[in-house]
Amino acid sequence: MPAFIKTWWFPLCLAALSTGLQLADLRDVWRFDRAAVEGGAWWLLLSGNVVHLNLGHLGMNLLGLAVIVLLVWHHLRTAEWVLCFVVSALAVGIGLYLRDPNLDYYVGLSGALHGLLLAGVILDLADAPVGGGLLLAAIVAKLGWEQWLGAVPGSEWAAGGNVVVNSHLYGALAGAAVGLVLLGWRLARRAHRRP
Repeated sequence: MPAFIKTWWFPLCLAALSTGLQLADLRDVWRFDRAAVEGGAWWLLLSGNVVHLNLGHLGMNLLGLAVIVLLVWHHLRTAEWVLCFVVSALAVGIGLYLRDPNLDYYVGLSGALHGLLLAGVILDLADAPVGGGLLLAAIVAKLGWEQWLGAVPGSEWAAGGNVVVNSHLYGALAGAAVGLVLLGWRLARRAHRRP
């Protein structure tokens, strides 16, 4: 298997799944739908993260995924990225369900992407504290902007619809938690190996 595919099979599969669902026009079947979740379709808490409003929204999220791959992908193993994605995506779905009762529908990868990015940045802090610290500060500033002032200017126009900023917060918190657990586990292993 080529090294490229071995290293990046997960983001490639995530991009292919999201693109395939968009082209097949399955957004309404896979989206987070509060009424359907209440009716027992709990998987929509996760699947809403891989469908998008339109091709522009999909393109924005795939660009975000590419940036994550370029900046921090090397810090985690594939299984850790899969774990981080599932935890972040579920945190988005569950968070929106429990904390945003007026939200009936949600689609998009951006909440889970915030989780992936924060997990990678937290591990980046151990290797490159200055660069990781600057990136962490930028992410926290963006999340703060969104919580107090709403969506970043231009993002709703680019996405072709409303940006659910709380999805970014829920995904980021979950990704940060996964990143901190992984960092703690790695530091404990290093300390245990020392004579």
